[in-house]
Amino acid sequence: MRRRPMKRLPILAVACALLAPAMGAVPAALTQPALVTPKALHAAMLTVAAAGQRLVAAGERGIVLYSDDAGATWRQAQTPVSVSLTALQFVDAGNGWAVGHQGVVLHSADGGLTWRKQLDGVQAASLALRAATDTPGPEQARALTEARHLVEDGPDKPFLDVYFEDARNGYVLGAYNLLYRTADGGATWQPMQARVPNPKGLHLYAMRGGGGSLYLAGEQGLLLRSSNRGDSFTALPTPYKGSFFGLLATRAGTLLAFGLRGNAYRSDDQGASWSRIDTGVQASLAGGAELADGELALVSQAGEVLLSRDQGRSFALQSVPALPLAAVTQAADGALVVAGLRGLRRIPLK
Repeated sequence: MRRRPMKRLPILAVACALLAPAMGAVPAALTQPALVTPKALHAAMLTVAAAGQRLVAAGERGIVLYSDDAGATWRQAQTPVSVSLTALQFVDAGNGWAVGHQGVVLHSADGGLTWRKQLDGVQAASLALRAATDTPGPEQARALTEARHLVEDGPDKPFLDVYFEDARNGYVLGAYNLLYRTADGGATWQPMQARVPNPKGLHLYAMRGGGGSLYLAGEQGLLLRSSNRGDSFTALPTPYKGSFFGLLATRAGTLLAFGLRGNAYRSDDQGASWSRIDTGVQASLAGGAELADGELALVSQAGEVLLSRDQGRSFALQSVPALPLAAVTQAADGALVVAGLRGLRRIPLK
């Protein structure tokens, strides 16, 4: 898939892309560890997640921060790359994965203190070309063309989300229909692009799982579901033609899809039908989380924080300083911790 303008990526992701090294410096960015500096505490952060009682956040130039006091103070972790990191997830207190620009996938086995690179865009392109060559069939010609473009373009495409079902089975996804699966904790990866009904090569922004199904959300209202652990995906009816930047699959079985200009939709039937949520905001919704008590939190790129106590049927705007936000999670003491272009912030819940 040939490259389309970067402006189709979320605003915060574009901001960090502009901070990334030029293409001529790609090899260095993929091998040069993130600079350890006090300034990291004020870096742009694009993602934050819980690793047991610990909090871990990641953002520009490969910076990863961790907190053992519910987000009151932060320390910088060691990372082997200096490319911006866009998403991370922990499946337990030890095992976590982070993804980002130039096709990077990192793994931590110690709760985010240290990280090891498992995949990058050069390796991902090679895997895609090998898979296209080794799998004959009616779609082989197209798969070969797209894989060769990946190789020719170099590692310029970001992964935008990561979703692991457990410590072994997971997925990374991103720009231009990138999708890879692992069944061994990231030791090996399998290209899955050919299994996604996405002929336009739209960006894939989010994946979540629930009720035995996997869900993908992306550009131009793209919504997909898999009932066989990603072996195949089917298109879901979409209520909206703008981009979805995030998904929530709640413990109660509700699905939320949210994105551009404050648009959000919910489904109680595994995505077969959707109802619009009146969020009351106009800014793009960039991140969301389900809290310990079942409340739902969404954050916007205008710095708005929204809370729902009824599984997403309605949201209430919280009174907090308006700073551009990208992600939200809950600390062990119940406070919200948000990530954005100006770093990390605690928001105690009333």
